[in-house]
Amino acid sequence: MTEKYEVVVVGGGAAGLSAALVLGRSRRRTLVVDAGEPRNAPSSHMQGYLSRDGMSPAEFLAVGRAEIARYGVELVRDRVVDANRDTDFSVVLAGGRTVRARRLVIATGLRDELPRVPGLAERFGRDVLHCPYCHGWEMRDLPTGVLATSPLSVHQALMVTQWSKDVRLFLHQVDEAELTDQDLRRLAAAGVAVVPGEVAGLVVTDDRLTGVRLSDGTVHDRAVLYAAPRAVPNNDLLVKLGADLHETPFGDYPVIDERGLTSVPGLWAAGNASGFTEQVVNAASRGYRAGVAINAELLMTDLDASAP
Repeated sequence: MTEKYEVVVVGGGAAGLSAALVLGRSRRRTLVVDAGEPRNAPSSHMQGYLSRDGMSPAEFLAVGRAEIARYGVELVRDRVVDANRDTDFSVVLAGGRTVRARRLVIATGLRDELPRVPGLAERFGRDVLHCPYCHGWEMRDLPTGVLATSPLSVHQALMVTQWSKDVRLFLHQVDEAELTDQDLRRLAAAGVAVVPGEVAGLVVTDDRLTGVRLSDGTVHDRAVLYAAPRAVPNNDLLVKLGADLHETPFGDYPVIDERGLTSVPGLWAAGNASGFTEQVVNAASRGYRAGVAINAELLMTDLDASAP
C-alpha cells in the first residue's frame, strides 16, 4: 500500500529540516527524504549563523534531525527517483518505496563543479575556498590568491581584499583583454596584483597550501586560494513536475513567490534549490517560511472543503 503524508520534504539540509520542524510542530504528518549529500560537507565549520557560528555542518544537521524527530517527523535516508502530480503528489524512492503527499517541498540544493586544476578538489573547503563570508575571517591577513574562471572573478578578488591586503588574481582561463578599464582601476586601487598565465597546480607542504604553480613553472607563494565553482542546481524533480524556471548566471532556478511556492500548485522550493545565494542561515529561513505557508494553506483548504 502507498503511504500517505500531508507533506513530503525532499532534502535534509538546513532548508528541508527547517520546513520539517515547522510542519512537525504544526502537527502535520511529514516525511523528509534525505540522500545524505550536503553541499557544505567538505567544510569543517560554518559561519555567520547567529548562535551557531563555528559549528560543524555535520553537527548542525545532527541537531536538526534530533529536533524534528521530537515532533514525529519521519526521516529516511534515501533518494527520490521519480515524482508525479495528479490530485496529490506520488513520490518514488530509490529503495522501492512509494509515498503520496498533499504538498511537496523540494530542498535538494545544488552541487559544485570545481575548475579542473590538479589538487584543487582535494583542498576544497580547507584552504581552497569559494566564499569569503564563510571563511574570510579564519583566513584573514594570509597571502591569498583568486583563480579567475570568468570576468566575474574580478568581483571575487575585490571582495577578498576586505580580509587580506595581499591578494593576487590568477587570470588562468581569462584573457587580460576581457577585463574592463573599470576592472583594472578597481584592482589597482585595491592593491590586487594581476597574474597572467594558466594555473597548472597547487603546491602543498605538510598538508597545507603553500603555493600556486603556473604552467610556465613559476610558483607564487599563497596560503589561501579562492575559486568559484560552477553551480549546478539539483532541479531534476522541479523540471519533471513542470515548474517554470528562470535563467541566471548561476543556473536555472524555479520561479517562486515570496513564500517559495512554484508555478505548480502544491510544489514548493527552498534553500539552494530556489536560488544560488541561499547560505545556511538564509536556507533555514526559506524552509521556515515554506513550512508556515504550507500549514496555513492546508488548514484553509480543509476548512473550505468542510464548510457548509
